[in-house]
Amino acid sequence: MDVKIIGITGGSGSGKSTIVRKISEVISDFVFIPQDNYYHSAEYISNENITAYNFDHPDAFDTDLLYRQLSDLKAGKAIDMPQYDFVHHRRREERVHVDPRPLVIIEGLMVLYDPQIRNLLDLKLYVDTPDDIRFIRRLNRDMSERGRTVESVVRQYMEVVRPGHFSFIEPTKEFADIVIPEGGHNENALRVLITFVKDITS
Repeated sequence: MDVKIIGITGGSGSGKSTIVRKISEVISDFVFIPQDNYYHSAEYISNENITAYNFDHPDAFDTDLLYRQLSDLKAGKAIDMPQYDFVHHRRREERVHVDPRPLVIIEGLMVLYDPQIRNLLDLKLYVDTPDDIRFIRRLNRDMSERGRTVESVVRQYMEVVRPGHFSFIEPTKEFADIVIPEGGHNENALRVLITFVKDITS
């Protein structure tokens, strides 16, 4: 099996998931790997001490495991993908069995940061969305899905998310094959992307 891997990155709330959804509307036979599933556990985190662990730093991820599992998928081997509990900030006991497919899509903050991961990718995308829009999306998500307070989201954003974005995420834009401004709302960029994806997977 000739397996292609597409990596999608960009800041928190940039619209990475929307890009994945747009691809899924035209190509159904693929494996989706969220980099968020590969966070290290940090059970001691709460709304009150949310910045005690920096989720916006490369060291927050189990990159060795991610590299091994992406390598296995590229070689046509199945994996047991970890799952993450974002309310309690820990890796769950259960894993999800994932069989290889011709297309693998990995999406996350640091997808283009590690050279080993980058070298596995056949197409590298960076979703470039203004800071204010990204913050509003993150605020809405963290409050509705992760049980967070406004105060904890704002504090985390100012103390670690924003600095982490400019230190570790935005610089990886230079490695992207395609930069998509305005995330999933840029119809022209999406048309080019979909054509490209169809071409590399045909």
